[in-house]
Amino acid sequence: MKFSKQDLLTMLIGLFLFSSCKDPNTIGLGQEDSAIKGDLYDNTTITSQTQLDDAVSTANLERYPIGFMTDPVFGETLAGTAMVVNAPGTSTSSTTSPYRFGKNAELDSAVLILSYAKISSGSSVITPFYGDSTQTYTFTVGQMTQNLTQGRSFLSSTEWGKDATEILGTLVTNDKNQPQGAVYIKPLTPFKVTDIVPGKPDTLISVTPQLRIRLNTALIQSKIVKMDTLALDKNDLFTDKFRGLYVSAKASGKGGMIFFNFTGTDSKLQLYYKKDGKTSATRDTASVIFPISQSIEPVVSYVKHTYTNPDIKAQLEDNTGKQFEQTYLQALSGLRNKVSFNFDEFKAKLGGAKVAINKAELVVDVAPDGDAHFKPAPRLRLYIHDVAGKRIKVSDNNPGSQSNPTGDPRAVSDLEFGGYFDSVNSRYIFTLTSYVQDLVSGKIKDYGTFLSPAPLIYPTNASLDAFVTTAERSILVGPKKDAAAATKRMKLNIFYTKLK
Repeated sequence: MKFSKQDLLTMLIGLFLFSSCKDPNTIGLGQEDSAIKGDLYDNTTITSQTQLDDAVSTANLERYPIGFMTDPVFGETLAGTAMVVNAPGTSTSSTTSPYRFGKNAELDSAVLILSYAKISSGSSVITPFYGDSTQTYTFTVGQMTQNLTQGRSFLSSTEWGKDATEILGTLVTNDKNQPQGAVYIKPLTPFKVTDIVPGKPDTLISVTPQLRIRLNTALIQSKIVKMDTLALDKNDLFTDKFRGLYVSAKASGKGGMIFFNFTGTDSKLQLYYKKDGKTSATRDTASVIFPISQSIEPVVSYVKHTYTNPDIKAQLEDNTGKQFEQTYLQALSGLRNKVSFNFDEFKAKLGGAKVAINKAELVVDVAPDGDAHFKPAPRLRLYIHDVAGKRIKVSDNNPGSQSNPTGDPRAVSDLEFGGYFDSVNSRYIFTLTSYVQDLVSGKIKDYGTFLSPAPLIYPTNASLDAFVTTAERSILVGPKKDAAAATKRMKLNIFYTKLK
């Protein structure tokens, strides 16, 4: 099973942006090249260094990762998600409708329902899945010992599940030998489940695409159904007794990363049970939902990378400034690149004269990899550091608005700024005209320009922190000085006019 809509959308964007480019080393966006005036300089000294990206808060994410990947280049990545399970009827952290199971309640089944995340772009739906969906995945649900409602910091580096040693349930996907039949990862496929309505016949209803993990009936009977009824009256009492769940995964082969949605009401713990009816001779069937939503109480994730590639390990340990042949980017708070520019030779060429930068583009070529399951990131983000080491937008990508009155009037549109993967020429291109102008003229200093993977679609006002809502990676060709015209490399193309 393969998901190709994201690849198609990425290719369409790449074709739209770069269809007229002939030579991978020629100037970027194609249609405007002939109108650019001035001389071309493309031999700026550039250094690119692979660095560990920062751990970030995983509270209030658009989507949450659960999975396990063994990337032949980058090594192992695992991600798990911890979630507070709320009392029935809870719509906010302080609003709970008291619930009673009834007399002689006996649990039939308990199902943890995890709603797959999805991103809509026009008529296309992008599936947040990265890797090989055909592998066998083993999902494990553990009981949390920490009460997340008391937490204040939810960094991606915090191993939330380390104490979740009591296993409440497991699910193996893509395994035809399972007693209840094979379960497949299908993030775009709705299916039908039985809806229990008291006093009426059970009916089949269509539900959003979801992963359903059955939990141990006896354990949930003792932990929830037999819980002190007063604990069901207030959500803080319930969450203090039932400390939530932690879901992790292992995978055969290369594995992959799956993203789930906890922003609404589709993810939940649902119990199906029997209780005494109106007469002692009757038993009624009922169901109850325990909501799981970040809008009520925390849902947080943990991510761990283990880098086994000697080249990656050498770059992370190197402090000599050596330029390596390839550099590496990885999402999920993995790896970023620090790019630095030295304009001494360009300034010497100018002979002390002032210069007008007509257009500047950073061309970032991607090294061939050939792994169909771990394709290059569909988009990169570029940002810079200020003197205090704070992440800020580069001037070309910082348009002014009512909400951003300090923006730069020279900023270009998001599409023109670039960073989208050009699958035809296997590269990314960023427009950095005003940024390079300011660097060359000495208006600002170069405290570091940074590249990191980003989702194909993300809000324009999104934080500049590392993304944990996407799992892609890219292998970049390093910069090379005085390279032949057709050489793939990271380079800065500058169209300029020398002023008198």
